[in-house]
Amino acid sequence: QVQLVESGGGWVQAGGSLRLSCAASGIIFSFTDMGWYRQAPGKQRELVARITSITGGGTTNYADSVKGRFTISRDNAKKTVYLQMNSLKPEDTAVYYCNADARYLGRAYWGQGTQVTVSS
Repeated sequence: QVQLVESGGGWVQAGGSLRLSCAASGIIFSFTDMGWYRQAPGKQRELVARITSITGGGTTNYADSVKGRFTISRDNAKKTVYLQMNSLKPEDTAVYYCNADARYLGRAYWGQGTQVTVSS
């Protein structure tokens, strides 16, 4: 059974920082591309950041809106992906979802989401 458990969300003032974590189980984590998405009220879910598997060299890519402020990283030994969010803005307020793209299985999985609220 695949599980993705997010943590680290919360409330922060504009300019502050938060670090999200997503602990995975039930997948071969090191061979799985991992990503963070977010969905604000009334908006579609969007990609925030992505990091490829060990076979992909751990390449990262980011949404333009978060470049230079957010950093995605992974610890394959701990089967955990992180999203360090700095210089947060009110427009970053959303539910953040962890995504595991297990291409070796031909399936993708989602976490339950964690709320991030940034006040001005």
